[in-house]
Amino acid sequence: QVQLVESGGGLVQAGGSLRLSCAASGRFFSMNTMNWYRQAPGKQRELVASITRDDNTSYADSVKGRFTCSRDNAKNTVSLQMNSLKPEDTAVYYCNGDFLVPKGLGGTLEDCWGQGTQVTVSS
Repeated sequence: QVQLVESGGGLVQAGGSLRLSCAASGRFFSMNTMNWYRQAPGKQRELVASITRDDNTSYADSVKGRFTCSRDNAKNTVSLQMNSLKPEDTAVYYCNGDFLVPKGLGGTLEDCWGQGTQVTVSS
């Protein structure tokens, strides 16, 4: 019922910046806490940043001070501004979030994932 589509990945030199975007579409009542995860080759998926519906954010220690997460509830989008990129930031980045979706006469929470977008940082 909910589709998440990421965009904005690409190849950038170390020290550069990229801005990832995630757009939610489909049938839902609300877009709740949204997260950005990443997975590098041979590594487990890790949580990079989270943002609540009222804009409280949290970040992994490895990206604090470099990445900024924001959202636009009216447009159902969430973004990740990535500055001072390092080669170790290279990974597939995934948008994830909880959505209140219709079910029967009410609703239920659904955990949704995007397809991922590749970020490659060259040294």
